[in-house]
Amino acid sequence: LKQRRVNFDGMVEAAGKTFRWGGGYHKNMNMRDTLFTDLNVFETFDPVLPDHYKSLDYLFLANIDPDLQLKVLDQMHKPRAVILDTMNFWISGKKESLTRVIQRTDILIINDEELTEYTGTDNFMEGLKLITSLGPKVVVIKRGMYGAVLYNAGRFFFAPAYPLPRVMDPTGAGDTFAGGFIGYLAEQDNLDEITLRRALVYGSTTASFTVEEFSMDRLKNIDRDTVDKRWHEFKEMMSF
Repeated sequence: LKQRRVNFDGMVEAAGKTFRWGGGYHKNMNMRDTLFTDLNVFETFDPVLPDHYKSLDYLFLANIDPDLQLKVLDQMHKPRAVILDTMNFWISGKKESLTRVIQRTDILIINDEELTEYTGTDNFMEGLKLITSLGPKVVVIKRGMYGAVLYNAGRFFFAPAYPLPRVMDPTGAGDTFAGGFIGYLAEQDNLDEITLRRALVYGSTTASFTVEEFSMDRLKNIDRDTVDKRWHEFKEMMSF
């Protein structure tokens, strides 16, 4: 990871077991059942940001306890964009805390099942209306094998999933999607409509590598040029 220029200044090693999640995927690999979620060291974790993190422009609140997300957010000095990811475990167990985070979020990343669970409606438009009324200006809806949707101030952008001959393991695809999406936004340092759309496709592109092999095996064997090449192929597929 250090060779990939990942910064470890804020990393904390704690005694105890790491966070564990287990799930079972349906035959189409698009639906899953959560089998267990063991918080372990996350139960007592108290995030403290290094000072030089606090003034960064882009904050990604990855999928952890919303109370921890709030603690991180409270330490930041007016980031340009706050991007939030979550999961069904927090929607069912800590919805009130999650709502407080959503109210302070600029871009929400959520999958279609989670949108239904949080809003209590199967109607796509009603769910979006409820979510955006809480605060987020942009909502990104992950739809697995059906791609992703960007909703920005009444405008929609639909992107398919990159076509693959085989899907080995979808675990972590959502995290990879979010990393690619936010990394592209931060690199471009722009939040306009066209950049958001390109970021969505970049997120889908990075996620397409994750599912090709088990765990992180595929990601360990690719570089930026490989990702960019597939991204350009993806863009060509969507041009008309």
